[in-house]
Amino acid sequence: MEILKLIVQIVNVLSAVSLIVLVLMQHGKGADMGAAFGSGASGSLFGAAGSANFLSRATAVSALVFFVTCMSLVALDAKKPGGLGVMESHAVPAAPVQQPAQAPKPAGIPE
Repeated sequence: MEILKLIVQIVNVLSAVSLIVLVLMQHGKGADMGAAFGSGASGSLFGAAGSANFLSRATAVSALVFFVTCMSLVALDAKKPGGLGVMESHAVPAAPVQQPAQAPKPAGIPE
C-alpha cells in the first residue's frame, strides 16, 4: 500500500510541475492583439491557432491528472477502521486545567 501511495505522490508532483509549465507557456488574451498585426504569429512553434488548442488540451489533461491524484491520495490516507485519522494521530493531549490559587487578602482592608 505504501508503494502505491509513493507512485501516486510522484505522479501528483510531476503533474503539478507540468501544469505550472503549461500555464506559463500559454499566451494571454492580450497577446492576440499583437498577433493580429503580424508580430506574434510568425514566431509561434505550433502556428497561429495550433498552439492554443494543443496547450489548452495538454493543460486540461494535466489538471485532470493532478486532481485525480489528489483525490486518490485523500482516499489512500482516509481514516481506516481501527486506525487513527489524520487529526487524531497528531493531536496534542490537553493539559489538565488547574484552578488558580486564591490570592491572600491584603491587610487593613475591611470586609
